Amino acid sequence: MKPDRNKFSIEEPLSLSLDRSRDDFQPLSSTSERKMHGRPRKAYKPEEEAASASKAAKLRSLQTQFMSIHHHKIYTKEAIDLSRKLLEINPEAYTAWNYRKLAVEDTLSREESNQDLVKSILDEELKVVESALRQNFKSYGAWHHRKWVLSKGHSSVGNELRLLDKFQSLDSRNFHAWNYRRFAVELTNRSKQDELKYTEDMISKDFSNYSAWHNRSVLLSSLLARKAEGFTPNEKIPEEYKLVHDAIFTDEDDQSGWFYHLWLLDQTVNVETPLLTSSWPSHGSCINLSGGDGCLNDSSSSKLTTFCSDLGSFPLILYFDQPVSGVSSSTVAVDSELRGNEDLVWEPVSNKNSRVSCVWVARLNYMSSEPCFPKEYKVKVRIGNSPGIVSSRGCNFSTPYEFVFTAHVHDTVREDSQEVIVSWTDGFDIWDAQSKDLNFLVNLDQQMGLKWRQEAIEEEIELFRALSDSKIGKLTLARLLMAKAMISENGVKGVHYEEILELYSDLMVLDSSHYRYYKDEHSVALLHKVTSSTESLSRYLFQYRDINNSICLRLNNLSLSRIASVEKLLFVQMLDLSHNELHSTEGLEAMQLISCLNLSHNRIRSFSALDSLRHLKQLRVLDVSHNNIGEHSVDTTRYLCSSPLSNSEWTEDEVGRQMTSLVTKYWDAYFVLRDLDLKQLDIAGNVIAGDEFSSFVPQVVPKLVWLDGQKLRS
Repeated sequence: MKPDRNKFSIEEPLSLSLDRSRDDFQPLSSTSERKMHGRPRKAYKPEEEAASASKAAKLRSLQTQFMSIHHHKIYTKEAIDLSRKLLEINPEAYTAWNYRKLAVEDTLSREESNQDLVKSILDEELKVVESALRQNFKSYGAWHHRKWVLSKGHSSVGNELRLLDKFQSLDSRNFHAWNYRRFAVELTNRSKQDELKYTEDMISKDFSNYSAWHNRSVLLSSLLARKAEGFTPNEKIPEEYKLVHDAIFTDEDDQSGWFYHLWLLDQTVNVETPLLTSSWPSHGSCINLSGGDGCLNDSSSSKLTTFCSDLGSFPLILYFDQPVSGVSSSTVAVDSELRGNEDLVWEPVSNKNSRVSCVWVARLNYMSSEPCFPKEYKVKVRIGNSPGIVSSRGCNFSTPYEFVFTAHVHDTVREDSQEVIVSWTDGFDIWDAQSKDLNFLVNLDQQMGLKWRQEAIEEEIELFRALSDSKIGKLTLARLLMAKAMISENGVKGVHYEEILELYSDLMVLDSSHYRYYKDEHSVALLHKVTSSTESLSRYLFQYRDINNSICLRLNNLSLSRIASVEKLLFVQMLDLSHNELHSTEGLEAMQLISCLNLSHNRIRSFSALDSLRHLKQLRVLDVSHNNIGEHSVDTTRYLCSSPLSNSEWTEDEVGRQMTSLVTKYWDAYFVLRDLDLKQLDIAGNVIAGDEFSSFVPQVVPKLVWLDGQKLRS
């Protein structure tokens, strides 16, 4: 019988986070029927309560005796039997399992040469585990203990799969058994192909067996990665779509098949080997370089690519499609006549202090201590000619890439105190939509060039249009259209984005419990639409006359809740994100050229949400006015990780020593602002704004000239 699509609902939007709607949990009363995992819990009868009380008393007595022998490290036969009795009643007694490990190790250390005795001891442990599992099939301690016993190498593993078959016949979806099954298979000669067939058999018996679907994805990932015979993505992935269709269209209310379909879509779109998505400067571009933040107000210089820095260096940015490590002067060759760049230091741009990142930056020096006339330099960057760049999945960067740009160095250095305040309302010129200069600033994605991916996604789109009247159907269709847009030619992308945006708008109305998720996805699709072509992007581009005709991207009033598509925006120097619904600046760390940023009238609640801005070394102007900063205090005692204040490093600087109480009060602002070299800051309209905080900020940001429109110093 075909399900009623109008009654279809899901607990979450397949975001792989198993959160539940509040409506799923009803308050319990004395008269309500208690349930767990959908199964009713009946009230205890008097005789059952008496038996339970007797069992509890016996357990307490055993635990007292056991803890005594454990404390005194007694490993006699009687003591070990006592631990067994305890585990028969309570298989979750982790200390008892650890005690038995110590007891076994103690015996093995004395009787290692007696192989028969060793085997009998370990076999006895396996029997204890089996007995415990019959009591509680989901005992973590029991499964871990069984793994430990087998890892000793003295026990036969031939019986493990047969035992698992028995247990899985009782509960085919138990993830403990499936995890152990993967472990046991690795110890046997059983092939992954045979295990794949086993998962198919289990799925055919129960389409809702999420554990079987998950195990299938693990096995397929391995087989596809090592390119086993008959397991190439273009052949196997389309076959898997057909398999999961049987589950989805048999019962579209069950989520197990949908999760697997989402995994298949990821395998279809993503390429395992990392690709260089974009760079700055881009291939064929020209940039004007000079010293001083306020230099080159010369209309004769290039209005597109002027870059000024009092650091005398500019960032060279590499953006990969997935996190990679190993970017260094040995894996990236930079050929240039610019002096002082023989051994460039490449740093990952990451908020997690990791050496793995999508974005890597090196700074090229261009200012010399000796005066010189304006000069033109060619810079060639070659990446991938030497091995060493590896993705987080362990795949090597194997597509050599080369780009060349021209640097015009001007011997102009001007001290700049930013006497004139930067305005977000005046001084902007509309971008010339007919100009082809934008083609040299925007890097286009590298096409994968595999026809089967487009064909597979196209077939799925046609199939799921039939389910577009349900929430899960709309969500899947939106994801499929997004996948197609990402790998399609630029000319046809816009059509897909319009439909994607409409689908997410519908979902925000139909499924309000997941409004935030759909809103974020809508924002991602909108930004991809904006950057899908130079024609579309140019509608949002302006130039700011007062600062070297800086390139300004104005994405204000778009109701954005999330930042995306930054790989296409590396050239942007001023960014206006005002009047949106942003909660954080995550993603902006890649935009290393940003000198002016407008985040006013958003939903930012703390300075911690601005942490990514610490990576923007060129940032001089920041507007975070009219947000919610300070409305909700940050209580670090609620989290496992400690406050940065627990690190004594902050007391070593002058502000930390002189203003200890204010640093403690405004610690999140302190740790963000102290790393910024701001000259203009706007914080008005936030709860945190006030005389105390306004007096604190200039101490943390000593070069600040303008605060909330008022000049601090001459």
